[in-house]
Amino acid sequence: MTAMNDIERQAERYSEARETLAGLLTELQATTEAIKSDRLPAIRRAIRRASEQHDKLRALIEEAPDLFAKPKSRVLHGIKVGFQKSKGKIEFDDPDRVVLLIERHFPEQADVLIATSKKPAKDALANLTGAELKRLGINVIEGGDVLLIRPVDSAVDKMVDALLKAATDDKQDEEGE
Repeated sequence: MTAMNDIERQAERYSEARETLAGLLTELQATTEAIKSDRLPAIRRAIRRASEQHDKLRALIEEAPDLFAKPKSRVLHGIKVGFQKSKGKIEFDDPDRVVLLIERHFPEQADVLIATSKKPAKDALANLTGAELKRLGINVIEGGDVLLIRPVDSAVDKMVDALLKAATDDKQDEEGE
C-alpha cells in the first residue's frame, strides 16, 4: 500500500530532477543569447548588404525590360530574374455590401458567389438540457478527476514541461507497441 510519505519523497526527487533540468536549460539559453548577440552585428550587416544588392539588381532589370521579352525570365547564378505575369486579385472593403449586391444583381448565382458556413455554437448549446442535447444527437462527456502533477510554472518550467511531456509520450508510445 502506498503511503503519503512515499509520494512526498518521490515528489521531492521529481522536483530535484526538474531543477537540474531547468538549470541546464537556463545555461543553454544564456549560451544561446551570448552567441546571438555576438553574431547579430554580422547578421545585420549581411542583411543590409543583401538588401542593397537586391535593390541594385531590381533597378537594372527595371531599366532593361526589353532584355526579358523572350524569355520573360532567366536563371542566373541560382537567381531567377526577369518578369512574370502577376496573379490578379479581387479586393473589396465591405463584404456585406458585396453580398447584398450579388443577391440583387445575380440572384441565380448567389449560391455560387456567396460562401456560407454553418456550424454549431458550442457556447449556446451548453445552455441546453441533457435531454435537448440528446435530441440533437450531441453527447455530453462529463468531466472527472484526472491525475495531476504540475509545478507552478515559469518560462523555463514550461520548456522543461514540454521536454518531459515529449519524453513521457515517447515512452508511452514504446510501451504501447
